Amino acid sequence: MAEYKLLKTEGRAKRAEFHTVHGVIQTPVFMNVGTIGAIKGAVSTMDLHEIGTQVELSNTYHLHVRPGDKIVKQLGGLHKFMVWDKPILTDSGGFQVFSLAKLRRIKEEGVHFQSHIDGHRIFMGPEESMQIQSNLASTIAMAFDECPSSVAERDYVQKSVARTARWLKRCKEEMARLNSLPDTINKNQLLFGINQGGIYEDIRIAHAQQISELDLDGYAVGGLAVGETHEEMYRILDAVVPYLPQNKPTYLMGVGTPANILEGVERGVDFFDCVYPTRNGRHGHVYTNHGKMNMFNAKYELDTRPIEEGCGCPACRHYSRAYIRHLLKAKEMLGMRLCVLHNLYFYNHLMEEIRDALDSGNFAEYKKMRLEGFCQGEK
Repeated sequence: MAEYKLLKTEGRAKRAEFHTVHGVIQTPVFMNVGTIGAIKGAVSTMDLHEIGTQVELSNTYHLHVRPGDKIVKQLGGLHKFMVWDKPILTDSGGFQVFSLAKLRRIKEEGVHFQSHIDGHRIFMGPEESMQIQSNLASTIAMAFDECPSSVAERDYVQKSVARTARWLKRCKEEMARLNSLPDTINKNQLLFGINQGGIYEDIRIAHAQQISELDLDGYAVGGLAVGETHEEMYRILDAVVPYLPQNKPTYLMGVGTPANILEGVERGVDFFDCVYPTRNGRHGHVYTNHGKMNMFNAKYELDTRPIEEGCGCPACRHYSRAYIRHLLKAKEMLGMRLCVLHNLYFYNHLMEEIRDALDSGNFAEYKKMRLEGFCQGEK
């Protein structure tokens, strides 16, 4: 079993260690998103080690569709397949089924839908999601849930959350069964439940209380950063996080900007993931201590400085803004790769600084200083 050691708190903010079969995760942590078993932007797992990545996140739905989870199992599981020896979290596929799939039909047993790649019919329910994730042999598996739209009506959200709660019990039973089988690659696979409820505080709180009773390995807050305002997201976190177990990791799914992360940490969140650093990097947008920079900007044409002075990432240690801008303008893949490496390093380093600030008891000052820096805008 995993062990979550709470080392320190400051207000609601938590500093902890999460011990897993694939190593110890220092939290708060940002998970680097490699949806199909690779970080978009030609970033290798060797790169991930170099830029300080603790956890890689891959997606159940995408790997089930291609190359197929049974193939990954035959090849020894996802760690062996992608040559990564640290923790991996697999998202359950629920969000993708509801956001990508064509013609989906939700029933009590699960969801019938068509693949977004070739249209072939797929069925996924709690048991199927657990089986796929067991084949992938990730460190942490996420429960299969429905992610209702942020503008869904109260009645729909209530029914959806009740079904997600029933699905979670089935996930837990199936995970226990799979972990006991002789041919399971990772018999210590962990299960995180997901809190849903849209922007309705009372539904969120009731659901959090209900799933906390299942004594899972960790708990996520899902269905945020899907269209609601940042203020609404913070309001929901303020309301719901106190009802999730403090002695277990709390994961805010799909969030977000550096400012969102600082606000999330203050509200007791341990785990974060987001495609922003990779997606923005591929489009030449890079994060700095003074806000975002657009590397396509003409003012960098003759700029011999690194993206950020003093940054230890592979891009900043060797290359100038002028060269990276040239690569991006010429549509050379190296430009995209260097920007993605910089952004992921920036996020991983930000989390390191947050942990240091919590260790020394000055997170509140650190957060204020950081937010002021991000608001300065582009240098």
